[in-house]
Formats: sequence, structure tokens, C-alpha cells
Amino acid sequence: MHPVICIGLGVVAFLLGFFLHKLLVSKEIGGAKKESGRILGEARREAEALRREAILEGRDLVSREKAAAAEENQKVRQDLDERERRLVRMEERLGRQGENLDRREATLEAQKTDLAEKEQALMAKHQRVNRLMEEQNRLLEKHAGLTREEARKVLVANLEEEAQLEAGRLTRKILEQAERDAEDRANWILSTAIQRCSANHVMENCVSVVNLPSDDMKGRIIGREGRNIRSFEGATGVDVIIDDTPEAIVLSCFDPVRREVARQSMEKLIADGRIHPGRIESVVEKASAEMEKQTKKLGNELCMEANVSGLHPQLIRHLGRLRYRTSYGQNMYQHSLEVAHISGLIASELKLDASVARRAGVLHDIGKATDQEVEGSHAQVGMELARRFDEAPLVCNAVGAHHEEVEPESLYALIVQAADAVSGARPGARRETLERYVRRLHRLEALADGFDGVSKSYAIQAGRELRIAVRPESVDDGGAADLARMVARRIERDMEYPGQIKVTVIREVRAAETAR
Repeated sequence: MHPVICIGLGVVAFLLGFFLHKLLVSKEIGGAKKESGRILGEARREAEALRREAILEGRDLVSREKAAAAEENQKVRQDLDERERRLVRMEERLGRQGENLDRREATLEAQKTDLAEKEQALMAKHQRVNRLMEEQNRLLEKHAGLTREEARKVLVANLEEEAQLEAGRLTRKILEQAERDAEDRANWILSTAIQRCSANHVMENCVSVVNLPSDDMKGRIIGREGRNIRSFEGATGVDVIIDDTPEAIVLSCFDPVRREVARQSMEKLIADGRIHPGRIESVVEKASAEMEKQTKKLGNELCMEANVSGLHPQLIRHLGRLRYRTSYGQNMYQHSLEVAHISGLIASELKLDASVARRAGVLHDIGKATDQEVEGSHAQVGMELARRFDEAPLVCNAVGAHHEEVEPESLYALIVQAADAVSGARPGARRETLERYVRRLHRLEALADGFDGVSKSYAIQAGRELRIAVRPESVDDGGAADLARMVARRIERDMEYPGQIKVTVIREVRAAETAR
């Protein structure tokens, strides 16, 4: 093709393309303008809607705030009104109180004036009374022949004597009432406790006499040149007394446990018939082992009967040994059981812990099982023994204080003292030698005879009562009560005796005249 034509076609194509592009651009610009107008319209509409909504919300908020402010103002106004009313009422009360105070002040002033007038009148009367008393005193001194100081001394002496008599009568009345109340209460508690405790009214002692089948057995017990009896005494620690008593020998030893071992060993040797040193040592060894088992068994039985648990095995062993110990003929095993029962019953009546009282009662004489091995009284030894095996302080103190060797720290110690006295003083519990009994009665009478005003004293009812006859010119009725109390305190301090001693003072006045 011709180049010019090609150029022309190119120019035409270029122009057509340019116009087409311009046309398309114009259409796009027009569409964009329309779209932007539409968007601007929607934006204006939305803005108007938001403006109206904001205006409405603002109006609501303003109305709510106004309502809240109005409510708050109303509350404040009501509070102010209430305070104003209270202030008004307070002003009214203060006004009334002020009026009352004014009236009281006026009344007090009037009373003060009245009191001043009465005081002046009283002073005048007092002066008149003083003048009259002076005149009366002068008249009394003139007619009685005594000065005022002398009359005062006589009056004071009479008043002092009268006060002493009245005080003595009042003291005697109070003491009698206290003794009646205390005695009634104590008798009730003890009788209630004793009625619930059964005990045998017999005395027990360790057997120290061994019966023989025949007198020929004495020679076999002695042995050739006395070797059997020496071997037996060396193995057991007892003395074998062989005398003219038919078919019997006596075992003597201060230790009842060793004496019991010897008795059992001797009975086994006699029953077996083989008596020689080797056999004696074997039998004594077995009897000692059996005795150890027996004491433990007896100790456990005692704890079971006394309803006491948790004791240390060593304490139980010592309790079992009490079965072979006596005091004035009373078996200490049974005595400990009685004291445990009575202590528990008394504690129950007093609303205390009965288990603690029973425990202290069953252990109170445990020192008697060791008093030959340890220095000191059985009460102190028993207290140390109980303390060593971790018994409670209340129990240890009750054991040590049952003979008043240490100060009681609780009612349990006093309960054990009372139970010990009841068990030891009951009929048939203990025996006392005739010489010691007579000596105690003589000493009791001599103690009463040593007081001033006593003409004669008599110990009656086996020493349970002391009757004292006094000279009526030396001792009056009040002095008789004081004498009975002083004699009772002296007996408690200076004498040892079982149970109680009643002191009775008799003052008798006799008047006699002969008709002629």
C-alpha cells in the first residue's frame, strides 16, 4: 500500500481513538459526578438524621438531669425542713428546761434559807441541851459523889463486861449452829457412802505357824547338826522357832512377804518329804517366783475391785504386797480397797471426780509395801513412789497428806483422810493392846485435869467420850463451852487416837438447906 495512505489511515485511526477515549472519559466523569452527588446526598441525609438523634438524646439527657436535680433539691429541702423542725423542738425543750431550772433554783434558794433558819434553831437547842447536861452532870456528881471521869470509867467497865457476855453468847450460838450444820452434813455424806460400801468386820493377819503331821517332822526339819534349818533360814531370811509346841513350828520375820514365802516353802517341803539343803534352795526359789506372780495377780485384782485402771506395773506389784501386811491387825490390802470405795462414794456425793478419789484411796498406803526398804514415813514414801511413776499431782498430794504430814492441796486429800479414818475406826477393823489402851485413857483424863476449874474427868465409852466436871464457882456457863472447845483442840494437837472423841463439860450447882 502507498505510504501516504498508510499515514492517513494511521492519522484517522489515531483521531478516532482519541475521540473514543475522550468520549469514554467524559462518560466516566459524568457517572462519577452522579455517584458523588448520590453519596453526598446520602451523607447529608445521614448527618441530618444523626443531628436530629443527637438533639433528641441531648434533650432526654437534659430532662433526666433536670429530674435528678429536682429530686435532689426536693430531698435537700425535706432534710432542711426536718432539721428546722428538730431545731424548733430543741428550742422548745430548752425553753421548758430553762423554766424548770429557774423554778428549781428558786426552790433551792427557799430550801437554803429554810435550812439556815433550822440550823440556827438547832444550834440554839444544842446550846440549851449542853447547858441542861452540864446542870444534870453537876447534880449527878453532887448526889453520886463521883466525878465525871470516874463515872465514865464505871460505865465503860459495865459496858465492856456486858459486851463480853453478849459476844460469848453469840459466839457460842454461832459455833453450836455451825457444828450442828457441819455435823449433819458430814454424817449424811459419810452414812450415805458407808451404806453403799460393804466390808467384813474381821481382822486378818499373816499366818506364821506351820502345822506338822507329827513331832517326828521337827527332827527332819532341823537336819543333821542343824544343817537343814540353817539352810532354810539362810535361803528365806526368817527365823524357825522349834519348841515344845506339839505338831507346830513358828516362823518369825519382820517382813511378812518373806515370812509368807517361808511358810509356803515349808509346807511344800513337809508335803514332799524330801528335806535337804539342795531341795530347800530349789523350793524356796520356786516359792519366791510364785510369790512374785501372786503379788502381781493380787495387785491387778485389787485394781479391778477398786475400779482403778492405768496404774504402772511396779505400783500394781506393791499393791499386791499389801495383802501380806497388817496394821493393828487390819489387813492393808482390804483396808486399801475399803478406802478406795469409801473415797469414791464420798466424792460422788460431793459432785467430784470419783475416779480420782478411788485412785488416791487405793494408793494411800502403798508406802507400807516399801517402808522397810526406803527411809521416811509410809505416807511420804508412798507420795514419792506415786510421783516416780507419773501419777497425777492431785493423787500424789492425797497420798502424802492422808496423815497430815504435808499440806492438803485439794478436797481429794481431805476425802482420803476421812475414808482412811472411817475404815480404820469401824468396829473390828483394828486391834489395840490392853496396855496401850489403858495408857491412852489415863493420858486423856490427865490432859483434861490439867485445865483450871476442872474437878474431875472421866474417859467413858472405850475412850470415845470424855466427861469433865467443873467447879461452878470457877467456871460459868460461857466458860464451860470455851473449856470444851479448848480441851478438844488440845486432844487433837497432843494425842493420837482412832475415830473421834466427844468432850462433854458438866457444870452443876447444888443448893442445900436443913429445915429445923
